[in-house]
Amino acid sequence: MTTATASLTGARPLLRATARHDGRLFAPWVAVVTLLSASSVIVYPWVFPDLTDRRLLAASIEANPALGLVFGPAYDLTTVDGFNAWRSLALGGFLVALGAIFAVTRATRAQEDSGQAELLASGVMGRSARLLAGVALALVGSVVAGVVAGVVTALCGGAWEASLLLGATFTATGWMLAGVAAVTAQLGSDSRTANSLAVATLGVLYGLRGFCTALDAPSWTVWANPLGWTLETRPASGDRWAPLLLTVTLTLVLVGVAFVLQGRRDFGQGSIVPRPGPARGTTRSTWRLAVRINRAPIVTWGITFVVLGVVFGYFTTSITDVLSGNGGVQQILASGATTPEALAGAFVRTVLSLIGIVAAVAGVQVMLKVRAEEVAERVEPLLAGAVARVRYYASHVVLALCVVTACVLLAGTLVALLASRADIGLGSGDVLLQAVVTVPAVWTVVAVSVAVVGARPVASLASWAGVLVSFMLTLLGPTFGLDDWVLGISPFWHVPDATAAAPDWSGLGWITLVTALLLAVGLRGFRHRDVNR
Repeated sequence: MTTATASLTGARPLLRATARHDGRLFAPWVAVVTLLSASSVIVYPWVFPDLTDRRLLAASIEANPALGLVFGPAYDLTTVDGFNAWRSLALGGFLVALGAIFAVTRATRAQEDSGQAELLASGVMGRSARLLAGVALALVGSVVAGVVAGVVTALCGGAWEASLLLGATFTATGWMLAGVAAVTAQLGSDSRTANSLAVATLGVLYGLRGFCTALDAPSWTVWANPLGWTLETRPASGDRWAPLLLTVTLTLVLVGVAFVLQGRRDFGQGSIVPRPGPARGTTRSTWRLAVRINRAPIVTWGITFVVLGVVFGYFTTSITDVLSGNGGVQQILASGATTPEALAGAFVRTVLSLIGIVAAVAGVQVMLKVRAEEVAERVEPLLAGAVARVRYYASHVVLALCVVTACVLLAGTLVALLASRADIGLGSGDVLLQAVVTVPAVWTVVAVSVAVVGARPVASLASWAGVLVSFMLTLLGPTFGLDDWVLGISPFWHVPDATAAAPDWSGLGWITLVTALLLAVGLRGFRHRDVNR
């Protein structure tokens, strides 16, 4: 038996066990991308029944280039499949990629952190079997997501070739990021670091792709980005399968690199060695403890929002040129529907709402860290002493709110400074004020996770409900012309346009009240429930 074969001993039964226990965790990602794609072909003909309505939709979307940062270019919005490709291709691939990243990390570094991997290794199990099982699960899960989404979309009314190609882009994106996660699982010192590195890579690639396509950058910038390869497939407006060969090649290379790195690192360790802590503890308060255990993610998020502020700020300085050469904008202005200043204000509001939604992710992570510390049985010894429950939990709540506030204001300040250099009809004060009024909406989203972790931690997955709902309704809801009461479920819908002549500030009062109620539920729940339950 060769060394390579021996290192894979036990991979087959391990893969079956991994699929049985962790395979169900990929199901929500399959369901979400299928719903995203199928809903487009079902609802689009009903909401936009004739060509006039569809052209008006296309003009409205072109008038707000901030949407291009998220969804990519809109090649054809006059057909069902063209609209579905614009709405689902980039976002659906992003969601499948997240599922693939988490699947690989759970089956590799997370098992080493929990001690399960050591137990498995004590039997007849090769060194590389776990990595192979994790990668295989992510690859198969991505295939299932692509096939199910493509077939269901076609059955709901989409063209078969366009729908299956769209599903294939979901699979291809998941495969590439599964390879990235396999590499980061060898680099990170623990599962959290590995996840952060992989998700950060996905976020950077996704943001760069959106930035380049929104600014209509040279084509080589898209081809230089692996996520740009899926855009070049152009479902419903070209149906090109060839770019997917590049994604398969990159996946094979990344997985090969991961196996090489896995064979050279120590069990339970990563190539990035964490700095040892002090010989004696120096933390004397729950606030300092909360900051200390979240210090690395806070620094990472700070750097992220500096980058986001610069990117979005630079994009804002170019908004005049982008809008002036946009036929959709000219169509809207010709009808007297709005003014150039109002379009610029809507663009800035959309950008800052997107920044706020991303910032809410940082706040949710801080709250989920509380649950992680409980599961690791590090909270109960603290609460057994003189530390009050409410004080411990409140320290993390305050930290989460402070982190998201700092992130939004940091990126907002950079956008404002850069926007002040461009003649878009908005001053730096206007943009900064818009960033400030966006913060309460971010607090509301974070407060959802506070309530869940505090009162019902076994359903900690629901902590992401606020982020998901806000994203869907804020950026996707308007394209389907949803009623105001539905859009109002998102706290960002209540954020006033601070650049308007007479802003309506009443919405901030309502979301502040909801935030207070959710915080009260979380604090009271943590005070009365059992720890680690």
